[in-house]
Amino acid sequence: MAGHSKWANIQHRKGRQDAARSKLFSKLAKEITVAAKMGDPDPDKNPRLRLAVKEAKSQSVPKDVIDRAIKKSMGGEGDDYEEIRYEGYGPGGVAVIVEAMTDNRNRTASTVRSTFGKHGGNLGETGSVSFMFERKGEIIYKPDAGDEDTVMMAAIEAGAEDVEHSDEGHTIYCADTDLNEVSNALEAELGESETAKLIWKPQTTTELDLDGVTKLMKLIDVLEDDDDVQRVTANFEVSDEVMEQLSA
Repeated sequence: MAGHSKWANIQHRKGRQDAARSKLFSKLAKEITVAAKMGDPDPDKNPRLRLAVKEAKSQSVPKDVIDRAIKKSMGGEGDDYEEIRYEGYGPGGVAVIVEAMTDNRNRTASTVRSTFGKHGGNLGETGSVSFMFERKGEIIYKPDAGDEDTVMMAAIEAGAEDVEHSDEGHTIYCADTDLNEVSNALEAELGESETAKLIWKPQTTTELDLDGVTKLMKLIDVLEDDDDVQRVTANFEVSDEVMEQLSA
């Protein structure tokens, strides 16, 4: 997971995310529409919608885009979307989880399977790799949210399970079912977080060399470029030396 996060940072520094900004906005808007359709259109009364809106705001999605996405749910849009999880192995034997939201299961399954095959991977059955991950809530704060002790105490009092600190900020983990409650409690103590979302947290990782991570990221890039795919998680790790070569 650390590898995937570091790769995202490299993409951001190189400006690669700019070209895919409209696609990212579209995926986030879809999540908002579906979340609003499944519950209440008021984020204060709908935990999933509140988290979806928070994630959209963290990615600088304009308020009017968020508002339109919520209104779409009231007009019946989002009825046909189905949430599906695909699991498989990428290059180097890395476990990959693909979360999709689609109105055509056959189309999405065919595309995902083909993408795995073309990029050195193999799509497996549901459950084939998810046992290597834990479903967790992840809340991220920037470094200026407080020192390590302050954030740790706030996390403990909020009911979190673990906290990781780095130069890039504080990452707080909690049970998936507690995400909304823990996020609200932390917000009262530390202010609004940078992101708060459900993730698949790897229990083990596979280390890749430069060739392996390059091939894997090609697979992930193509998967994430699919309109039906919401997010991709992989349990790989890379050394600082390899990351320096990638970011050069």
